[in-house]
Amino acid sequence: MTTTSTSMLDAQARRMALVEEHVSCENAHDLEGVLRTFGETAHYDDEPWNTHYEGRDQVRQFYEQLMAALPDLSIEIVRRHAAAETIILEVIIRGTHLGAWRGLPATGRKVEIPLCGVYTFSSDDRLAGERIYYDRAMVFRQLGVFHEPQTMVGDLNVVLAHPVTIVKALARRLRGKTEHKLTR
Repeated sequence: MTTTSTSMLDAQARRMALVEEHVSCENAHDLEGVLRTFGETAHYDDEPWNTHYEGRDQVRQFYEQLMAALPDLSIEIVRRHAAAETIILEVIIRGTHLGAWRGLPATGRKVEIPLCGVYTFSSDDRLAGERIYYDRAMVFRQLGVFHEPQTMVGDLNVVLAHPVTIVKALARRLRGKTEHKLTR
């Protein structure tokens, strides 16, 4: 093994250890510990919401909201992937929604969400950023505020929440039947 490949493996091992420390601090609800894993140019990207937190103060704000919304938050690492520039974790997020989150009051419901986190690093091997991807509809479904349109409750929700869309869809359907009869 060459010196270059050995140093690259050493860097990946250090970075993986830092990410695991980060998750451990999240599980311990140690906000200061979480923030210590970030470098000076911290950022957090919640991609399903297209929300981006820039700087340590905004990253702190994200974690304060998350830990208040899910006071029993736990993160189980399912898989780890190391690349030259990033560490990627596949995790399961679990918790009970006991505090407000994104304008939604506490529902008291449990969530269990698969999530993918992409971690980037600063030149001093601290976290530069974390970018997360997950299924937002799954979160809302588990919190009881989203129902699949194919269910009775989902159909009712669509009709009540989107009456103009429903009327337009019915008009298109009727127009289509009329045009079909005219072309016969």
